[in-house]
Amino acid sequence: MELTALDFQQARIKQVLFKSRLRSVLYGVREPDESLFLRPLNPLGQWLDAVVKPKYGAHPEVREIERVLLQMLGTGRGLAAQYQRGQIEEARAGLDQVNAQAEQISALFQQLEQRAKTPLAA
Repeated sequence: MELTALDFQQARIKQVLFKSRLRSVLYGVREPDESLFLRPLNPLGQWLDAVVKPKYGAHPEVREIERVLLQMLGTGRGLAAQYQRGQIEEARAGLDQVNAQAEQISALFQQLEQRAKTPLAA
């Protein structure tokens, strides 16, 4: 199965969804839910497992995406915990770190997308 531009667009949407849900927690719109921070339940993690790893799992970009995703989920969990402890402004300020991690994942998506376009990508 070849990865398409649509696959990567869907992955980017999953990443935005995570950031939006985290922001909702940090602004009191929704209650923190531990499943938001669990790798097996994260939509981007699920996409990696189901769509990317079967064909591209050995490539360094995939391993790096997974590593940064785990960092991002851990950062998000920490920010939610800060918010629950009443450190609201500190938690919200930490969104910058999540955004930086998301940008790093986006750059890795671009690298992987280029690899997927080359005929010898597998």
